[in-house]
Amino acid sequence: MDACKMQYAVHNGTYVLKLRGDVRVPLCTSLESFVEDHLLHDAGLRAVLIDLTETEAIDSTALGLLAQIAVALQTRKLGKPVILCINPDIERILESMGFDQVFRILHTTAAIRDKLAELPVECLSEDEVTQSVIDAHRTLMSLNESNQVSFRSLVDALENEQRQRH
Repeated sequence: MDACKMQYAVHNGTYVLKLRGDVRVPLCTSLESFVEDHLLHDAGLRAVLIDLTETEAIDSTALGLLAQIAVALQTRKLGKPVILCINPDIERILESMGFDQVFRILHTTAAIRDKLAELPVECLSEDEVTQSVIDAHRTLMSLNESNQVSFRSLVDALENEQRQRH
């Protein structure tokens, strides 16, 4: 699998995020920082398009961060973000997590003409990464009961581990 590459562009209040390769926890901190620092605090935010057409694999932490985008747009009454996905395996994962309820999933390749910038790489402490994983999975748990059952033990274990470290 190819290493993860995350890129973005902003055009007239629409954010485009492109995730390529194998999207996993180590690079998700960069995605989380970008979402929190830029996208969620942008008063001019109108829409979000997430391009997964070149994503080979994606873990639950990354999915939780994407779900946070959907929740934030709902809260601001901006409608559902759009996901572009042509990989049937990833589409199955998205649907099993309930993404079809909070995203518009389109089966098409991107027609992005803007040049995409690289998301800056963030280096976080173990505690910050653990908290990021917990938050992402809590968001997934909020989407449906199946996710709640699937991720409850993981979240409990991570929270217990966090308490023992402090």
